[in-house]
Amino acid sequence: MSDLKQFSLENKVTLITGASRGIGRATALAFAKAGSDIILTSRKVEDLEKVASEIRGEGRRALVISAHLGKMEDVRKVADTAKAAFGKVDILINNAGTSPVFASFLETDEKLWDTIMSLNLRGLFFLSQAVAKHMKEQGGGCIINVASTDGFLPEKDNGVYAISKAGVVMATRVMARELAPYNIRVNTLAPGFVHTKLLDSGLAERPGLEEQALLRIPMARIGDPEDMVGTLVYLASDASRYVTGHTVIVDGGMLYT
Repeated sequence: MSDLKQFSLENKVTLITGASRGIGRATALAFAKAGSDIILTSRKVEDLEKVASEIRGEGRRALVISAHLGKMEDVRKVADTAKAAFGKVDILINNAGTSPVFASFLETDEKLWDTIMSLNLRGLFFLSQAVAKHMKEQGGGCIINVASTDGFLPEKDNGVYAISKAGVVMATRVMARELAPYNIRVNTLAPGFVHTKLLDSGLAERPGLEEQALLRIPMARIGDPEDMVGTLVYLASDASRYVTGHTVIVDGGMLYT
């Protein structure tokens, strides 16, 4: 007989990228309430410290690591600092992502491609690799990658982002297959339209886009970061202990209804 204790993250250590705002911040606070200590990383220390203070208010430990995950030296720093500080990393949530400007296929230049791919895909891949090596040594762990419904149905003028997120879905499947023998599970959360700085800036740049989006969403609203955390707790906890290699779409019914 199962019980709600299997959703607990008590005595776990979670590393969250892009943790200063949006889905990352909401996840950090929810995981702290579920019992996990939290390692937060992004580029802006001041914003991370605010989240860390909230986590400590929940009675959990919090560590802030400033890093640009598009840089390999920072990727290694995050993995090694996290292990040194807490002795383990049980859960990695690859939430950091970017899409700085809208550009059509014909207008996309190499700089935009490299900026998006270096964080959304390369950084995710190599941070997962570095943390998975520690997880292998400690006997297991859980990795959750944050993709997007754009990885299945690209938005106009956002093609490189969509390609990167499709890559995240495949990276999850590759990692899940190769890491399963080491008791490391790997899954993906694919949000639809969610009020984050990235989305809201895009909506502001493109009048009428929000109205168009609402027409496509059966639940008739754009999601909030807090709408994502229940799925993330499930994927990180023992409640999903036989789930790996999967992508869970949380989009208000937009993609497949």
